[in-house]
Amino acid sequence: MKHFKFYNKQDVLSLTKIRRYETKLGERVQVSAGPHLLETTLQQSTAPFVLFGIPEDIGVKANMGIGGADSVWVPFLQSFLNIQSNDFLEGSNILLLGHFDFSDIESLIEQNAHDFDEKLEAHRHAVNMIDDEVEQLVHMITQNKKIPVVIGGGHNNAYPCIKGAAKGFHKAGILPIAQINAINLDAHTDFRPMEGRHSGNGFTYAEADGYLEKYCVVGIHENYLPQNVWMDIVNNPFVDCITYEDIFVHEKRTFLQAIGHATGFTEDSLCGIEIDLDSVANVLSSASSPAGISIQHARQYINFTAADSKVAYLHICEGAAQLSNGRTSTDTGKLISYLVSDFLKAKS
Repeated sequence: MKHFKFYNKQDVLSLTKIRRYETKLGERVQVSAGPHLLETTLQQSTAPFVLFGIPEDIGVKANMGIGGADSVWVPFLQSFLNIQSNDFLEGSNILLLGHFDFSDIESLIEQNAHDFDEKLEAHRHAVNMIDDEVEQLVHMITQNKKIPVVIGGGHNNAYPCIKGAAKGFHKAGILPIAQINAINLDAHTDFRPMEGRHSGNGFTYAEADGYLEKYCVVGIHENYLPQNVWMDIVNNPFVDCITYEDIFVHEKRTFLQAIGHATGFTEDSLCGIEIDLDSVANVLSSASSPAGISIQHARQYINFTAADSKVAYLHICEGAAQLSNGRTSTDTGKLISYLVSDFLKAKS
């Protein structure tokens, strides 16, 4: 994991606004003893949750999307570390490790790839390198029986989260085989063909490699569901989906009924909880849309799945504070902070 930046207590406190008579999460979260003591830290830490970031947009660019998913990690931390540590959420339950920095790979691509096709190929090749490092960290966390809380980054990182968690919990003796389920709240399936790794096919690769058993997507938009992907889902008994239109337009079931279906479908094993922020209306992401669920729905999804599933990990992805096309938002980091705190409260 040569690209991982470990945080010390001073790093955390530099983002924490200390206030008399109050205690913020940043004052209470645990940190690593150092890059060479990660295994020891994981073994000795009393925190059940391990938080880290993957601020990269290489996978999004490899999917021909708009860059910017690398911009939300710091705004998220600035909001999250300044939440009150109280009876509702105790900061010492969280081990904040740090974040991955793949900017050197991005620079290398920009300097050496000269046209669109070369850049696309290079970005897809680079995602494989990201996969390896993220999987290694998730594997280490889960083999020590802790739950990773992962803030992306592109949705390409679902694959190493699934693979790492499956292998880690298997090594810990919790799973008989290295295979887990996943629920995804998303406007897209991210089940595209295996044409080279990118943010649109993480679940395809995870299933093909045998690490993903059952997969359920809630809220996909029919307008952005390729026919070949739809047929793959229809013909696969281990993959299920409920479209946004069936919930909110045709009203075949309520939103909570849809989530209940997803948790029931995946209840037989540990389950990764995924949320792509392009599913939330008007939230800045590479595929922002005026049509989507509300922030209240997103929080209900996190609370319901965390409470009703045997959780393997939480992965929140695709949000942005600034896109490469110039669009900005000051709210995305705070939204992710709410979602993470909702998850931690539901699991605690």
